[in-house]
Amino acid sequence: MSTTSLAPPAPAAAGAGRRAGPRRSPLHHLRRWVSPVVLVALWQALSSAGVITEEQMASPAQIVRRAVQLVQDGELGTQTLISVQRVLLGVLIGGAIGLVLAVVAGLSRIAEDAVDPPMQMLRTLPHFGLITLFITWFGLGETPKVALIALGVCFPLYLNTFAGIRGIDRKILEAARSMHLTRRQRIRHVVVPGALPQALTGLRQSLGIAWLSLIVAETIGADSGLGAMINDAREFLQTDVIVVGLAVYALLGLATDAVVRHLERRALAWRA
Repeated sequence: MSTTSLAPPAPAAAGAGRRAGPRRSPLHHLRRWVSPVVLVALWQALSSAGVITEEQMASPAQIVRRAVQLVQDGELGTQTLISVQRVLLGVLIGGAIGLVLAVVAGLSRIAEDAVDPPMQMLRTLPHFGLITLFITWFGLGETPKVALIALGVCFPLYLNTFAGIRGIDRKILEAARSMHLTRRQRIRHVVVPGALPQALTGLRQSLGIAWLSLIVAETIGADSGLGAMINDAREFLQTDVIVVGLAVYALLGLATDAVVRHLERRALAWRA
């Protein structure tokens, strides 16, 4: 037998090892925009033909013109900033409460018996129905709006973080104890990395609920913010302003979700 016949096909094997999966065509992302563009074009055509009247829904061209006008007037930026501040404050308060309670209940059975039953009871309350009660308690200022957002943020973050802590493999915890790690070191090196994926999932859910809570809070009782702008437009049948406000809500929700997904990729780079 010749020695040359024993040599492995190195180039082919190396190429197979580097193959991570099918590569997407550069046109893949462009194809995903085809159907939205077609829908907007159809919407514009129906509006131009009079099938969709201006009272029912403004055309895309009218909406774009009104959006540019609102940006130039400074109204859209001002109202958007007010809404973003409300969401950020509500997320900070509700997120902090949810995380602290989840960690306390997740690390102790006694604390779980004290914390988890009230949390499970409160999360079954009609969330958006509480806005009337909050207005009765706190008036029509910023407090009821922030409180509604914080309440909506708290429960998804609590449930997911608590599940992430309790889902950590017991063998890993026993290995950490056998290495004589202190309680603080176990929390830092085992509990936090183990619960982080679930906690980030809860954060994404909480941010979605935060924007929904903001819409409800601002459209019921607010004299500033995107919801107030939409309410004023509804009184004068300005459907273009209403659509602009709703579009900004959607874009803000997508932006915050993209931020969390970026943090997730960075924080969980160790995962396959």
